[in-house]
Amino acid sequence: MNKAFTREQDDEQEDDLPAEQRLPSSGKNYITPQGWQRLKDELYQLVNRERPEVVQVVNWAASNGDRSENGDYLYGKRRLREIDRRIRFLTRRLEAAEVVDPELREATDQIFFSATVEILRGDGTEQTLSIVGVDEIDLARGRISWISPIARTLIKAREGDTVYFRGPDGDEEIEVLAVRYERLA
Repeated sequence: MNKAFTREQDDEQEDDLPAEQRLPSSGKNYITPQGWQRLKDELYQLVNRERPEVVQVVNWAASNGDRSENGDYLYGKRRLREIDRRIRFLTRRLEAAEVVDPELREATDQIFFSATVEILRGDGTEQTLSIVGVDEIDLARGRISWISPIARTLIKAREGDTVYFRGPDGDEEIEVLAVRYERLA
């Protein structure tokens, strides 16, 4: 069969993502305003800058003749598929996004999405965690997904509460020291 009539499986499925980046079955994609803007900026960059540049290179390479041994053409087509796949992914994520602004939340000492929480871990170390969307995870900055096990343990707890977290290292007692809702840098 001619290659022109076969369809490549290039749709990025949720199953292809690491577990911490998959959306829950409810399909909700809670995200902070900063995370939403970052995804939107990436989509704009791909659609308005990178994709047109790659299309231009592919058109130039195609005009050179034999495409089967044309590295610019082959690489360009592959890169174009990668860009289109990422554009589809970002579009789906932005369509499913529910933006939650921590600065607009009423003052409460209870933990919900977008909270910044100071905790005292079982080993005596203090840690600050921010509960963010699955597309905003940054463990080095203490940003954890709202669907992560530790976030699920903390959600609905209040300042001063002690919660029990069953992690990979065993059971751990965590004390909630402070809860605040602030803009994430």
